[in-house]
Amino acid sequence: MSTLLVLRHAKAVPGGGMPDIERSLADRGRRDAEAAGEWLRDRGLVPDLVLCSTAVRTRETLERLAVPAAVRYESQIYDNDADTLLTLVREADDDVRTLLLVGHNPSVHQLVHDLTGAAPDAFPTCALAVIEWEGGWTDAWPGAGTLVTFRTPKQP
Repeated sequence: MSTLLVLRHAKAVPGGGMPDIERSLADRGRRDAEAAGEWLRDRGLVPDLVLCSTAVRTRETLERLAVPAAVRYESQIYDNDADTLLTLVREADDDVRTLLLVGHNPSVHQLVHDLTGAAPDAFPTCALAVIEWEGGWTDAWPGAGTLVTFRTPKQP
């Protein structure tokens, strides 16, 4: 059984003339990310590996989650393409049982939809999807997964 945790970064500050990749978390985003980390730890959903976008807001979200896991920062996640995300997931090592991907909309929402066919209508900031399927990461194909849980900061 493989478990994929798909997390959209927490709420960021408005752009204000800075490059998008440099936007940091807003106060609400910091609180939401900490709550998401607590939720994950309380349920034993601690990843073996994290794939995280290189954007400031995703790195800060991951830091606030406070999950003890190996981290791989992937600039391709920032490019915001669901097919690229699926490729990165499929490349995870077999010893990884739980994988966390921290990224951006619309690609994280599309990835959840592609894998499960059951994505919610909206995927707000700090939303988290828990997806499972039988087999390893190379078995991650459209329709292969089951959406086990969907959590948002407003509906923990």
